Amino acid sequence: MNLADLSYDFCTNFPQQEMYGLRSQLQRAAVSIPSNIAEGSQRTSDKEFANFLRIARGSLAELETQVLLSVKRKFGNPEIGRKILRESEELSKMLYALCSKLTAHSS
Repeated sequence: MNLADLSYDFCTNFPQQEMYGLRSQLQRAAVSIPSNIAEGSQRTSDKEFANFLRIARGSLAELETQVLLSVKRKFGNPEIGRKILRESEELSKMLYALCSKLTAHSS
């Protein structure tokens, strides 16, 4: 949730023409991460939960790419962008570890 919140802060000063472009894509990817974790946690099997975690990791990769492009285009606050990238790296490791544990557990 913190990463999604940071992403909204990052997009605050995007140019108006990016309202429905990169800004929208970035925010959707950011919201998709905790949403998929939450939805997966309510599934009835570890296999299903692991699948939602993989989807969340895919959204996380999208977010990282969109932040990098935004910084390159000089959109958003670069300090917040760096913080998003640091936190996303940590979250990616956590999601991978949890997914691996769930997959090993369901085997």
